[in-house]
Amino acid sequence: MRKALAVLALTVAAMIGTATPALAHNVLISTDPGKGASLETGPAKITLTFDAPVQGGDINQISVVGPDKSQWAEGAVEINSNVITAAVRPLGPAGTYTVGYRILSADGHPVEGEYTFTLTKAGNGTPATAGAATGAATQSDSGSGGGGVPVWVWILGAVVLLAIGLTLALRTGREKRP
Repeated sequence: MRKALAVLALTVAAMIGTATPALAHNVLISTDPGKGASLETGPAKITLTFDAPVQGGDINQISVVGPDKSQWAEGAVEINSNVITAAVRPLGPAGTYTVGYRILSADGHPVEGEYTFTLTKAGNGTPATAGAATGAATQSDSGSGGGGVPVWVWILGAVVLLAIGLTLALRTGREKRP
Protein backbone atom coordinates (compact mmCIF):
# COMPACT_ATOMS: atom_id res chain seq x y z
CA MET A 1 0.00 0.00 0.00
CA ARG A 2 2.90 2.36 0.75
CA LYS A 3 4.30 1.84 -2.73
CA ALA A 4 0.97 2.73 -4.26
CA LEU A 5 0.74 5.92 -2.23
CA ALA A 6 4.32 6.88 -3.10
CA VAL A 7 3.69 6.35 -6.82
CA LEU A 8 0.46 8.33 -6.58
CA ALA A 9 2.24 11.19 -4.77
CA LEU A 10 4.97 11.24 -7.43
CA THR A 11 2.36 11.29 -10.17
CA VAL A 12 0.50 14.20 -8.62
CA ALA A 13 3.79 16.10 -8.14
CA ALA A 14 4.72 15.49 -11.78
CA MET A 15 1.30 16.70 -12.94
CA ILE A 16 1.56 19.89 -10.92
CA GLY A 17 5.12 20.47 -12.10
CA THR A 18 4.24 20.10 -15.78
CA ALA A 19 0.93 21.96 -15.56
CA THR A 20 2.46 25.11 -14.02
CA PRO A 21 3.77 26.54 -17.33
CA ALA A 22 0.34 26.09 -18.88
CA LEU A 23 -1.20 28.22 -16.15
CA ALA A 24 1.31 31.07 -16.37
CA HIS A 25 0.30 34.08 -18.44
CA ASN A 26 2.88 36.28 -20.14
CA VAL A 27 4.31 39.00 -17.92
CA LEU A 28 5.49 42.38 -19.20
CA ILE A 29 9.18 42.67 -18.25
CA SER A 30 10.27 45.89 -19.99
CA THR A 31 8.94 48.82 -21.98
CA ASP A 32 10.38 51.44 -24.31
CA PRO A 33 9.73 54.19 -23.47
CA GLY A 34 9.97 53.14 -19.85
CA LYS A 35 7.12 53.25 -17.36
CA GLY A 36 6.83 56.75 -15.91
CA ALA A 37 9.54 58.16 -18.23
CA SER A 38 9.70 61.87 -19.02
CA LEU A 39 10.57 62.60 -22.66
CA GLU A 40 11.23 65.83 -24.51
CA THR A 41 10.38 64.25 -27.87
CA GLY A 42 7.91 61.48 -28.56
CA PRO A 43 9.05 57.95 -29.44
CA ALA A 44 8.79 56.67 -33.02
CA LYS A 45 7.52 53.33 -31.71
CA ILE A 46 6.40 51.55 -28.57
CA THR A 47 8.28 48.35 -27.68
CA LEU A 48 6.98 45.88 -25.11
CA THR A 49 9.02 42.86 -24.00
CA PHE A 50 7.35 39.89 -22.32
CA ASP A 51 8.79 36.90 -20.48
CA ALA A 52 7.51 34.38 -23.07
CA PRO A 53 6.69 34.43 -26.80
CA VAL A 54 3.50 36.21 -27.84
CA GLN A 55 1.16 34.31 -30.13
CA GLY A 56 0.10 35.91 -33.41
CA GLY A 57 -3.45 36.97 -34.01
CA ASP A 58 -5.83 39.89 -34.31
CA ILE A 59 -6.10 40.21 -30.53
CA ASN A 60 -2.61 41.76 -30.22
CA GLN A 61 -2.95 45.54 -29.92
CA ILE A 62 -1.03 48.55 -28.64
CA SER A 63 -2.69 51.92 -28.19
CA VAL A 64 -1.20 55.27 -27.22
CA VAL A 65 -3.75 57.72 -25.87
CA GLY A 66 -2.69 61.31 -25.34
CA PRO A 67 -3.71 63.86 -22.71
CA ASP A 68 -6.40 65.05 -25.12
CA LYS A 69 -7.80 61.47 -25.29
CA SER A 70 -6.77 61.04 -28.93
CA GLN A 71 -5.03 57.99 -30.44
CA TRP A 72 -1.35 58.25 -31.44
CA ALA A 73 -0.44 54.63 -32.32
CA GLU A 74 -0.80 53.76 -35.97
CA GLY A 75 -0.64 50.56 -37.98
CA ALA A 76 -0.27 46.89 -37.20
CA VAL A 77 1.51 45.45 -34.19
CA GLU A 78 4.74 43.64 -35.08
CA ILE A 79 5.58 40.45 -33.15
CA ASN A 80 9.11 39.09 -32.85
CA SER A 81 8.95 36.19 -30.37
CA ASN A 82 8.44 37.88 -26.98
CA VAL A 83 8.82 41.49 -28.24
CA ILE A 84 5.95 43.45 -29.77
CA THR A 85 6.18 46.91 -31.31
CA ALA A 86 3.80 49.48 -32.75
CA ALA A 87 4.54 52.65 -34.71
CA VAL A 88 3.63 55.95 -33.08
CA ARG A 89 2.82 59.17 -34.92
CA PRO A 90 4.79 62.29 -33.95
CA LEU A 91 3.20 63.34 -30.65
CA GLY A 92 1.30 66.56 -30.09
CA PRO A 93 0.38 68.14 -26.75
CA ALA A 94 2.65 67.92 -23.73
CA GLY A 95 1.27 65.79 -20.92
CA THR A 96 0.72 62.19 -19.88
CA TYR A 97 0.36 59.52 -22.55
CA THR A 98 -1.14 56.13 -21.70
CA VAL A 99 0.14 53.02 -23.47
CA GLY A 100 -2.43 50.24 -23.41
CA TYR A 101 -1.80 46.72 -24.65
CA ARG A 102 -3.64 43.46 -25.18
CA ILE A 103 -1.75 40.37 -26.32
CA LEU A 104 -2.38 36.67 -26.81
CA SER A 105 -0.27 34.98 -24.16
CA ALA A 106 1.85 31.89 -24.85
CA ASP A 107 -0.74 29.82 -22.95
CA GLY A 108 -3.55 31.04 -25.21
CA HIS A 109 -5.14 33.55 -22.83
CA PRO A 110 -5.35 37.30 -23.45
CA VAL A 111 -3.21 39.55 -21.26
CA GLU A 112 -3.79 43.28 -21.03
CA GLY A 113 -2.41 46.23 -19.15
CA GLU A 114 -1.28 49.81 -19.39
CA TYR A 115 1.38 52.25 -18.28
CA THR A 116 2.14 55.94 -18.76
CA PHE A 117 4.95 58.22 -19.86
CA THR A 118 5.09 62.01 -19.99
CA LEU A 119 5.91 64.27 -22.92
CA THR A 120 7.48 67.40 -21.41
CA LYS A 121 7.57 69.54 -24.58
CA ALA A 122 4.67 69.76 -27.00
CA GLY A 123 5.25 68.32 -30.44
CA ASN A 124 3.67 69.31 -33.73
CA GLY A 125 2.10 65.94 -34.58
CA THR A 126 -1.52 65.22 -35.32
CA PRO A 127 -3.48 62.32 -33.87
CA ALA A 128 -4.22 59.16 -35.79
CA THR A 129 -7.64 58.39 -37.19
CA ALA A 130 -10.07 56.33 -35.12
CA GLY A 131 -9.16 52.99 -36.72
CA ALA A 132 -5.42 53.58 -37.04
CA ALA A 133 -4.33 51.22 -34.25
CA THR A 134 -5.24 47.86 -35.69
CA GLY A 135 -4.89 44.44 -34.22
CA ALA A 136 -3.67 42.78 -37.41
CA ALA A 137 -0.29 41.61 -36.25
CA THR A 138 2.67 40.75 -38.40
CA GLN A 139 5.08 37.98 -37.47
CA SER A 140 8.70 38.87 -38.01
CA ASP A 141 10.19 35.79 -36.44
CA SER A 142 10.95 33.46 -39.31
CA GLY A 143 7.81 31.41 -39.61
CA SER A 144 7.13 30.22 -36.09
CA GLY A 145 3.39 29.85 -36.02
CA GLY A 146 2.08 30.77 -32.61
CA GLY A 147 5.09 31.07 -30.38
CA GLY A 148 3.72 28.92 -27.55
CA VAL A 149 2.53 25.45 -26.67
CA PRO A 150 -1.28 25.16 -26.77
CA VAL A 151 -2.99 24.46 -23.45
CA TRP A 152 -4.50 21.17 -24.66
CA VAL A 153 -0.99 19.66 -24.99
CA TRP A 154 -0.32 20.30 -21.29
CA ILE A 155 -3.70 18.87 -20.29
CA LEU A 156 -3.15 15.76 -22.41
CA GLY A 157 0.30 15.30 -20.87
CA ALA A 158 -1.13 15.57 -17.36
CA VAL A 159 -3.84 12.99 -18.15
CA VAL A 160 -1.24 10.57 -19.58
CA LEU A 161 0.99 10.99 -16.50
CA LEU A 162 -1.98 10.39 -14.22
CA ALA A 163 -2.92 7.22 -16.13
CA ILE A 164 0.65 5.89 -15.97
CA GLY A 165 0.89 6.68 -12.25
CA LEU A 166 -2.40 5.01 -11.43
CA THR A 167 -1.48 1.93 -13.49
CA LEU A 168 1.85 1.60 -11.70
CA ALA A 169 0.23 2.18 -8.33
CA LEU A 170 -2.39 -0.49 -8.91
CA ARG A 171 0.09 -3.05 -10.26
CA THR A 172 2.71 -2.58 -7.55
CA GLY A 173 0.07 -2.38 -4.82
CA ARG A 174 -1.29 -5.88 -5.48
CA GLU A 175 -0.11 -8.59 -3.20
CA LYS A 176 1.17 -11.67 -4.95
CA ARG A 177 -0.71 -14.79 -3.90
CA PRO A 178 0.84 -18.22 -3.95
